[in-house]
Amino acid sequence: MGNIGSSGSNSRRRHGGTGSGRRIHPPPPPPPVMPPPEVTANRFVYPPAATPYHNYPGYYPPPTTMPAPLPAPYDHHHRQTVDPMWGRYPAAAAPAPYVEHQKAVTIKNDVNIKKETLRIEPDDENPGRFLVSFTFDATVSGSITILFFAKEGEGCTLTPMKENILPPVTINFQQGLGQKFKQPAGTGIDFSIFEESELLNVGDMDVYPVAIKADASSGDHDESKSDETPSSGNTNSQITQAVFEKEKGEFQVKVVKQILWVNEMRYELQEIYGIGNSVESDVDGNDPGKECVICLSEPRDTTVLPCRHMCMCSGCAKVLRFQTNRCPICRQPVERLLEIKVGPEPEE
Repeated sequence: MGNIGSSGSNSRRRHGGTGSGRRIHPPPPPPPVMPPPEVTANRFVYPPAATPYHNYPGYYPPPTTMPAPLPAPYDHHHRQTVDPMWGRYPAAAAPAPYVEHQKAVTIKNDVNIKKETLRIEPDDENPGRFLVSFTFDATVSGSITILFFAKEGEGCTLTPMKENILPPVTINFQQGLGQKFKQPAGTGIDFSIFEESELLNVGDMDVYPVAIKADASSGDHDESKSDETPSSGNTNSQITQAVFEKEKGEFQVKVVKQILWVNEMRYELQEIYGIGNSVESDVDGNDPGKECVICLSEPRDTTVLPCRHMCMCSGCAKVLRFQTNRCPICRQPVERLLEIKVGPEPEE
């Protein structure tokens, strides 16, 4: 009986009673439910494209345009150039621009004025006046006309703009190489009666201070008609247009342009850099100045235009024009390649 009573008292002490035992607290009440905020009418009206997104938390409208692709070669996945037409494959490199390759056409020039010899000399018989002189080659007879302040017209005709002050002077010549020409005394120019701006520059409407026209003619000239203008039947002419320049107080002649008129076709002569080494027959064949700058073995025979560098052989030029459009010498863009055969013509 004692054991039973003792067991019951321990049970009451353990499960019930409010004496020194553990106190049980009631659970906390649930948090109050907050009513949703009242949405009031917005007194501002926005167009659809300009609706402020911060008024609608958590809402991001879809983009109106597709995002721009990353620039090549930084693609998202493959990190390489992507061809938009064929998917994610490396795109082939863009080919170099095509450069036209032409062969030079030989034009026979019957009269040639060596422009490096062109100069003015004082007229000993007429102080204050100056005469034009130069050296020229002629394979046929013809005539040379000196004009001051001349303008080129249609058909390579020259018109003197100050004929009343300085009339043109025409002198006939016979065929021959290395001939010396000097303007007749009393027909020279007096610089003191003109403004320096007229003498040193090309005037309006392409008026050149001095022009020399050499006409070639297959017929012989009569010496009694040396002062007459040559007939218009001449088909070959060379025109040299120049300006004056002042150095150390003295006037000199500077050639600006040379023109050929052959069979009613006009050609403007241009300097070719490097052609001198190619035509010199007495230079050693191993001279590096004559070799192609690409293969370093074949002679140079192709000129790059418009920079006019003769620096390649025709074989390298034909390959290079499909790979690049830059000159190997100056790196300027190439418009055309001109093949010029400067050696002796093959015998038939």
